[in-house]
Amino acid sequence: MSLTEDTLVQQTTADYLRDGLGWRSIFAYNEETFGPEGTLGRRSDRDVVLTRTLGEKLIALNPGLPEVAYQDALRQIVEPGVGLSALALNREKYELLKDGVSVVFRNAQGERVKQRLRVFDFEKPENNDFLAVRELWIRGDLYRRRADIVGFVNGIPLLFMELKNVHKDTRAAYEQNLKDYLDTVPHLFHHNAFLVLANGVDARIGALGGKYEHFHEWKRLEESESGVVDMETLLKGVCDKRNFMDLFESFIVFDESGERTVKIVARNHQFLGVNRAIRAVQEREARQGKLGVFWHTQGSGKSYSMVFFTGKVHRRLSGKFTFLILTDRDDLDTQIYKTYAGCGLVDNDRDPCRASSGENLKRLLTEHKTYVFSLIQKFNEKVDPQQPYSPRNDVIVITDEAHRTQYGRLALNLRNALPKASYIGFTGTPLFNDDEITRRVFGDYVSTYDFQRAVDDKATVPLYYDARGEKLHVATSELNDQIAAKIEEAEIDNVDVQERLERALRQEYHVITADERLKRIARDFVKHYSTSWESGKAMLVCIDKITCVRMYQLIEEYWTERIHELERELAHTHDEQEGQFRHRQLKWMGQTKIAVVVSEEQGEVERFRKWKLDITPHRRLIKEGFELPDGKRLDIESAFKRDEHPFRIAIVCAMWLTGFDVPSLSTLYLDKPLKAHTLMQAIARANRVSEGKNNGLIVDYCGILKNLRKALATFAGTTGSGGSTPEDRDPAKPEDELLADLAEAIGFVRTFLTDKGAKLEDVCLKTGFARNAAIVATKEAANENDQTRKRFEIMAREVFKKFKACLTVDGVNDHRDSVDAINIIYKSLQEDREKADITDIIRSLHAVVDQAITARPATSVEESEPYDISKIDFDRLRKEFERSQAKNTTVQSLKDVIEKRLSKLIRKNPLRTDFQAHYEKIVSEYNQEKDRVTIEKTFEALMRFAAEL
Repeated sequence: MSLTEDTLVQQTTADYLRDGLGWRSIFAYNEETFGPEGTLGRRSDRDVVLTRTLGEKLIALNPGLPEVAYQDALRQIVEPGVGLSALALNREKYELLKDGVSVVFRNAQGERVKQRLRVFDFEKPENNDFLAVRELWIRGDLYRRRADIVGFVNGIPLLFMELKNVHKDTRAAYEQNLKDYLDTVPHLFHHNAFLVLANGVDARIGALGGKYEHFHEWKRLEESESGVVDMETLLKGVCDKRNFMDLFESFIVFDESGERTVKIVARNHQFLGVNRAIRAVQEREARQGKLGVFWHTQGSGKSYSMVFFTGKVHRRLSGKFTFLILTDRDDLDTQIYKTYAGCGLVDNDRDPCRASSGENLKRLLTEHKTYVFSLIQKFNEKVDPQQPYSPRNDVIVITDEAHRTQYGRLALNLRNALPKASYIGFTGTPLFNDDEITRRVFGDYVSTYDFQRAVDDKATVPLYYDARGEKLHVATSELNDQIAAKIEEAEIDNVDVQERLERALRQEYHVITADERLKRIARDFVKHYSTSWESGKAMLVCIDKITCVRMYQLIEEYWTERIHELERELAHTHDEQEGQFRHRQLKWMGQTKIAVVVSEEQGEVERFRKWKLDITPHRRLIKEGFELPDGKRLDIESAFKRDEHPFRIAIVCAMWLTGFDVPSLSTLYLDKPLKAHTLMQAIARANRVSEGKNNGLIVDYCGILKNLRKALATFAGTTGSGGSTPEDRDPAKPEDELLADLAEAIGFVRTFLTDKGAKLEDVCLKTGFARNAAIVATKEAANENDQTRKRFEIMAREVFKKFKACLTVDGVNDHRDSVDAINIIYKSLQEDREKADITDIIRSLHAVVDQAITARPATSVEESEPYDISKIDFDRLRKEFERSQAKNTTVQSLKDVIEKRLSKLIRKNPLRTDFQAHYEKIVSEYNQEKDRVTIEKTFEALMRFAAEL
């Protein structure tokens, strides 16, 4: 038996298409004859569309029309575009083939008729003609090439396969063959939908214009499967007739939102996940509008999944659906709108679809728009459930990052405004065990694609972890006396100032922002990043805006020092190759731009001034962007996304940590304590696939290892079943019990205020100035002393928690006024505390703590090896944390909860706090995550290291 490329891969593939999937198969090589009665009906080897087959199918799918109509359709499909790029022409042909060809003709009565002719039968895929042609000769202007397999549907060349022998890499198929075909016979790809590169073992699918890194495996036919990489699975998943037409119709988009147009073909997990969501829409009545949570980990194409989902609903399901796409942050709203606009689905300038206000949102929802984009904060007006914005049952609410946005008053207003809408949550982070409220709003998972699976599938690059933090030491035994002296100096007699000061001093802030520590980290950052300068862009995450600017100043200073240091090294370098390398490195460092990227807030100029910092040059750059050589300006977001732009270091604290994709970002430096969702969203900034990028690196300066392990245990913890509920989860309480719990919690607050001589009903029922007076009176009653204030706050928080749990329960609106009244009182108390200005006191205390905390270099930082997070044994890790989780306990009385929490909160006067012991405890815990031996033991116990490690 021959083991040539032909028999091993090509013939096997063609036979499978024929015998396993029902395609016709023809071997053309030296057997094809030309002419109307020839093998394929081609006139010559220059033809790429099989017009004989296409003409027959146009008549079959659109019967009873005059010949001129069919000929016009044929002409439009076949004719080459003039003055269009390859991708632009491909897009033009795609839209023509998908939506049908518009033709004009005169009917039997001589009337002018305009009609759209179908090219494919999407309803019944088996009615289309599927033909695989092996060894097809194609002649271009100068060259003649022979394609391994071209797949035709109704005579249109939609599928191109480049096949290599099993011992040859698929990258060779891309670099040596596909690129050559694109150059020499480009007209073969004018109508192309899918490109397949395979060697019989490895098989990948991609799109015209895509780099090799964006050709992806097709490993699963069902989401629950573990997955296998082989040609058979790809053929079953892609070339099954129903799947093939589904992929063509609903899973291809052309996105113009970036610097250049890109063609996107859905990846395996997107195709499977979106179709699960489509089935949920079809079952929305049985699901009571809870379509589920669509959890696909960050970097796996969640925004495109939304586009595929909404597009398919419009094309394939009956009804005129409206999609309300909600986020909770301006940058996320802009990002998802830009994706939809880039894909040609919306244009806010021509047809407004972005809500500018609550009133504008209401108007958009009454106008039967296809898409509406809004912040959930726009639902800030109380909505009468008897007067909804829209009573339609074909409104689908899509929320991005479902955990954050879908409970509380805004969400209740949303529910009242759209009582018959269906809800689906798209998220890059999973539901944690305590996310029962999210499940109650959306239902359980409709599709899952976790962190580990994304790395295994190469949808994201592996992430490596490197702990580089400095060990700390409390250097003075007189810390208590020094802090006490500063506090006494300030003569604090305001309880709000005391409370805010106590809260600030009990956080880790003063350890993390100690001046000596920041200096050491800045130096390490400069040395580390300037050494790995060829790897990509970098992002440094600081604890707050003030620290961002402080670090900017330090990094700028040490960056200049590093340049001078390298210049001195270069002056003593005699090796020519080393000298060239240093010249390139110095040029790169000299061009590199660094920027602080933080959100704007009122009064920030004065706030930064109090820290002897100037925010205005940073704010100007954020608003105006970078100046280009031609005098134009480029916004900072676009500059950071451009691989070639020298803006390479972004210093952030919250902005750009979610919904911001920069494939060339390779290293994330973390100096901010993060947990759960926020931690995983942050580290995913570095996991995007990019040309030449092998992995992302997380450099940890503040000891996130413990939280990272816990988050990964949750984030990797799925069976892939896409919606199953763990058997050991506590069943949800009946709805009447939830309402009863809420009523009981409100009753506790009402009784408490009554005992203090105030009435909750006065806040609910009175209006105007009388209501303002009632708010003041109830606030004063709650604020009688420190204990009564804390008691009220605990009770109020219990009310809010139980109110959230009732969000989808009929009857919750009956308690709305009482909850709102409690919230106003609670916020009034919080506002007093937040208004207390402790900046000057904090700065003076900060100086004391700065001097008391010293940083010591961690042992063997230079020699430490990063850990590959993708090698973690997630099953073992998940079990570890399941064992350690405290089980839910049933509390018999709400009063017990309040008393227990109150006893923890009523503490001794903050002025007598033992700061010495407190800081030594913080430093001790901090150092545990910096000890190399501890880190190694932890990882060795939890990770399956690759053999070479």
